[in-house]
Order: sequence, then structure tokens, then C-alpha cells
Amino acid sequence: MWNIKKERRTIRKYQEKSIPESLLNELLEVAARASNTGNMQLYSVVVTRDQAMKERLAPAHFNQPMVTSAPVVLTVCADANRFVKWAECREAEAGFDNLQTFMAATIDACLFAQNFCDAAEEAGLGICYLGTTTYNADQIIGILGLPKLVVPIVTLTVGYPAEPLPDQPERLPLAAIVHEERYADYTPEAIDALYADKEALEVNRQFVCENNKKTLAQVFTDIRYTKANNEHFSEVLLRTLREQGFMGKL
Repeated sequence: MWNIKKERRTIRKYQEKSIPESLLNELLEVAARASNTGNMQLYSVVVTRDQAMKERLAPAHFNQPMVTSAPVVLTVCADANRFVKWAECREAEAGFDNLQTFMAATIDACLFAQNFCDAAEEAGLGICYLGTTTYNADQIIGILGLPKLVVPIVTLTVGYPAEPLPDQPERLPLAAIVHEERYADYTPEAIDALYADKEALEVNRQFVCENNKKTLAQVFTDIRYTKANNEHFSEVLLRTLREQGFMGKL
């Protein structure tokens, strides 16, 4: 019953095969059945098939090759613009220019995106979430012509997986993420036990050696997700939220 989900993996290489428009539209319809805030559906998705547009988007995603090689790129946005305009047309005043609405719209966008991914994988497609979307949201806004109260949240590359399939990455044990009744904070001993298998994997040991670090954690904090980069892109995102009208009086 759960084999497809338990065996899933991120796909970054795709066959040179287009996705039929009828299939893509069906998957988008399935995605739109996702739960959302108050049935307002505070999200939109921009479908990119045109190669020239993919090449324009690529630098905003640090030129990750799947942006230009995938047959379809989806940019899922937190979108209060459509609802606010509906309210204006119906003699209603929407107070949606604030952080609370942005959070609601972000959750809606992520639920839509994951529903799409579940359906796409069941249909034999592969997907890759790009975690770079909010890093350069300002650039993507300009490229896609997003109006006020619309901010890109998630980008998905979608296509038929190329062979061979990549190895399935490890996951932490359930004990690392599940808390019964109340949150149980982690002792050093618990951290050692929960991360032992991850740290023992040969591929992760290799990461440590290649990056001249003492621990796997240092690869993440010193190389992949540095404090300086996190602070820089946080400033970019906050500025973008203000420019797009989501920060209200903050």
C-alpha cells in the first residue's frame, strides 16, 4: 500500500520526453483538492515549459541543471492578490496585507505543492523540490511578473525519471521526530543515538573528508547553510515581503 511513498526519491535527471498537457492538467486538478485556509486557496502556480523562460529562471536557482533540463517547472506562490481583488469586486474589504496572511498563503502553497508531488509520483513522474525559491524570490517575481501580494514559495521540476535512478537518501528514525503528548527535548546522549546511523554512512563520511571538516554537522553549518548566507537571504526575503505588501505595519 505504501510502497510508492516509501521508495520515493528526489529526481534531478529526466528523460527527453514531454509531459502531456492533459496529464499535467489532471495532476494540477488533483493538487487543487489539497486542504487550504478557509477554502480561500491562497496560492497560484506558474507553469513554465518554454526553454527560454527556464533559462531566465535558472540563475535565480543558482543554475541547478534540472531547471533547464526538466520538461516542466512549476513555481508555486503564496497568493492573496486574487482573493483581495475578488473581495474588492464584491464590496468587501480584505485585511490581507500582513504576515498572518502570508503564513496562511505559504501553508496553502506548500499543501498544494505536496499534493501535486504525490499525484505526479503515482503517475510515474519524478519531482525535485528546489529550496532556492525564497532565496531569490525578488528575482523570480521580476521574471514571472508577479504582482503585489504574490510571493514565490516552492519550485518543482517535473519529468519522467532518467535511468539509473539515484540512491534513496537516508532519513532519521521516527524517534528523532515524533513526540508523544509533550515535546521531549534532546539530550546529548539522545542526539548521539539518533544521528549515529546517518553519520556512519559512507557517503556522509566522504562528505566530511571532501570538505576537510571534523563532523558531518560542520558540513551543513560551515559549507552548505552558513550563518552569513542565512542572514543575507533572510534580509532579501524580508525586503521582498515588504515590497509585495505582506508586512503591513511591521
